[in-house]
Amino acid sequence: MVFINRIKNKNNLKILFISLLSLMIVACNISLANESYGQKGATGKVDLLNPGSTLSSEGYGKTDTRGVLVIKAQSYDAPPPMFIDTDKEFYYAKIELDKGGTILIELYSNKVPKTVNNFVFLSNNGYYDGVTFHRVIPNFMAQTGDPTGTGTGGPGYQFDNEFHPDLNHDAKGIVSMANSGLQNGKGTNGSQFFITFVPTKSLDGFNSSGTEKDCRYDSCHSVFGKVIDGMNVLDSISTRDPGTATTSGDIIKTITIQKHNTP
Repeated sequence: MVFINRIKNKNNLKILFISLLSLMIVACNISLANESYGQKGATGKVDLLNPGSTLSSEGYGKTDTRGVLVIKAQSYDAPPPMFIDTDKEFYYAKIELDKGGTILIELYSNKVPKTVNNFVFLSNNGYYDGVTFHRVIPNFMAQTGDPTGTGTGGPGYQFDNEFHPDLNHDAKGIVSMANSGLQNGKGTNGSQFFITFVPTKSLDGFNSSGTEKDCRYDSCHSVFGKVIDGMNVLDSISTRDPGTATTSGDIIKTITIQKHNTP
């Protein structure tokens, strides 16, 4: 009986050891997945957000009858969790155009952290690579961020507006989120954004008096950055009306996020 009990004890120890080892492996995988957020080429995004395709696989990389270059888009179930450090780090984005030229943008992470967090996540995961400036209107703005090139695409989720009283569309080079207004009382921000050619105060989230606008009736857009270098490249972006265009818009080669400990 003693021998049998010893065997049972040893078997129990083995089972306990294997169980603990399994828990350690699972915990390690979760940790690695969480760390992968915001890191370009990371595989953690697959497990955490279950990206799929927002488009049919047929026709990817080809130009359709409207002259739109269609690329395969990543799709996510929800906005990314907060991973940027708004207290210790300052963020910048460098947009490289396929035709040449770069635009450097200062991101306002300490004033609109959720919006910047979303932009950094999508940029670092290559979401904007190959995406075109599908809507470019002289004396107004250049819009991009839609992999379908039609103005109707997005990352698979939407998030609410985020305004700050210090941020408005008061100059050329303001970077702001494109949206389709409020739906069910919530904002419709996703991946699309625009850069202004001129001041467009009518798009602010606040009235001139400083009170927040009623976005049910007024156009409201979340400012999250400003061009600090490359205005000449911004001016060179080809004019394009998606309703009548027969060729694709200027292509974004990639967007690189830079972090600094000081502004």
